Amino acid sequence: MADYYNVGKVTSPHGIRGEIKVYPLTNVPERFYDIPYVWVFDEKDIPCKYEIENVKITSKGMVLLKLKGIDSRNDAEKLKGLFLKVDAENALKLEEDEYFITDLIGMKVYTEEGELIGTLEEVLQTGANDVYVVKAKEREVLLPAIKEVIKKVDVEGKVMIVRLLEGL
Repeated sequence: MADYYNVGKVTSPHGIRGEIKVYPLTNVPERFYDIPYVWVFDEKDIPCKYEIENVKITSKGMVLLKLKGIDSRNDAEKLKGLFLKVDAENALKLEEDEYFITDLIGMKVYTEEGELIGTLEEVLQTGANDVYVVKAKEREVLLPAIKEVIKKVDVEGKVMIVRLLEGL
């Protein structure tokens, strides 16, 4: 199965011609201007490809999209709450030491000494830095995504090596 990456979540219909209001899940909402199509997965996880016909970005940072084949408010209403995704071909190119959250979820997290801490279950996006939520046997461990803590990330092997700081 191909990799897909969330770029937005449909919050509501916009107007009567099938436009949708999208909360962008990207640091670069302007990238919607360059995306030719998005994928929407239904409740059965079946993908449907929609060409993007028009893009507007509001002053509040929301994205208004017109998707080909979504031509009425009723059509748009059916997408409410669903995620818009792009395939790897249209994903942002990452800098060194940047990762897609999708690639991090499920990683086994070990200390530098080789001790298994647990599995990375969630990434909290805070103002300063991301925080990785690692599910250990009896608790959650919160790890700041900073160079002093995150020592190695092996996306292919689904393994992360960390240095625990005092108090973690």
